[in-house]
Amino acid sequence: MERIEIRESVQGDLAAIERLYPDAFPDEDLLPLVRGLLQGTVDVLSLAGIIDSSLVGHVIFTTCDLAGNNNKVALLGPLAVASAWQKQGIGSELMRAGLYRLEKAGVSHICVLGDPAYYERFGFTPEARITPPYALPPEWSDAWQSMSLGSTERPISGKLSVPEPWLSPALWLP
Repeated sequence: MERIEIRESVQGDLAAIERLYPDAFPDEDLLPLVRGLLQGTVDVLSLAGIIDSSLVGHVIFTTCDLAGNNNKVALLGPLAVASAWQKQGIGSELMRAGLYRLEKAGVSHICVLGDPAYYERFGFTPEARITPPYALPPEWSDAWQSMSLGSTERPISGKLSVPEPWLSPALWLP
């Protein structure tokens, strides 16, 4: 793989990001979520993957609250890689960079609703103690996952409280 630069996204990346998501997810409309997270007042870590001055990957980690808990928690997603660049390690590079930055920022736990076969390679495991904002269908029980960063002393639990862009039930249903 060519050398990829991972950096925080900037306002000038928005047009490329808006082209990326329909290419990476032709059957899903994630643009309202992405726009809401990037153009609003939501606390996010937004990373862009750049090769030869072209944006080829993007990931967002959203800071969330956990009811009854003071730990810093983030929700991962979406993560997108341009179709021409998939299966070349770009998503993994974005993930590792994000996890490193979040750990340095004091985030103790990250949640994701996604493919267990993909996310388990980073240390995610099915999550039963943290409740997602909407009830998930039983067949998705393994898709709700989390991982601890740093030295979290004990398991945390509670209901995940997400910012407004994440409050669309369609994002949490098949």
